[in-house]
Amino acid sequence: MKKIILLSAMFLGSFVFAQKSTPVLGGDRDVHGCIGSAGYTYSQLRNNCIQTFNQKIKLKEVNSDKSYTSMTAVIFNKSMTKAEVFIPDGAAKSIILDKQGKAKIWKSGAHLKDSYVLTPYKKSYQIKKNDEVIYK
Repeated sequence: MKKIILLSAMFLGSFVFAQKSTPVLGGDRDVHGCIGSAGYTYSQLRNNCIQTFNQKIKLKEVNSDKSYTSMTAVIFNKSMTKAEVFIPDGAAKSIILDKQGKAKIWKSGAHLKDSYVLTPYKKSYQIKKNDEVIYK
């Protein structure tokens, strides 16, 4: 009788643990409702969830010491006065850059620890972090 109870308890226990470890699809929504496992991240400029890999402007990481290279996306507001870059660096998911004068140069605010600059490069753009090109 004790064996039956023990085996039943072990069976039910394993069933309960198996249920808890099963992930819920779409259960990884962030505070904005974006589903990270589906490639969505929140855009401050668009005020919506976007997939960075589907954006028109994509830049590749340069001089990476990792075994892989990452990419970033750049989006602009309608008036082209602000640019949002999605750099997988630090706590922020994206950084807002402001256009400087009439030139096609967008810079990060002084509130950030690092300085980011977006400038045209050939037929696309490049991003500098502290005067070093990190994406183009």
